[in-house]
Amino acid sequence: MANTFRPRKPRPAPTKSQAEIDEMVRRMKADQVERGDGYRERSLKLHGWICAKCGREFEATTLSLLTVHHKDGNHNNNPPDGSNWENLCTYCHDDEHSRSLLGDYLSGGKR
Repeated sequence: MANTFRPRKPRPAPTKSQAEIDEMVRRMKADQVERGDGYRERSLKLHGWICAKCGREFEATTLSLLTVHHKDGNHNNNPPDGSNWENLCTYCHDDEHSRSLLGDYLSGGKR
């Protein structure tokens, strides 16, 4: 049978009651707190307002460009000592993640 490239018929969106939606939002908020809400602020206090890779220093006006990178890639691993975090500017953070993508591609890994 030949492949056709016709668009599929859209599936009807599942309908949820307001109570189900409220419960889902409550669970998401609880998960966020459990996951370590505020780890960015803790990382900034522990590691300072400086990019660990390029050494760029940040001020309050540019602090939004400083992100927290999880070294092991697990966003749920937020130890109180900050050993899984490093503060990276957005440019270095993008570079860090693109390096692993490029490495996986070149090694024939994940695709």
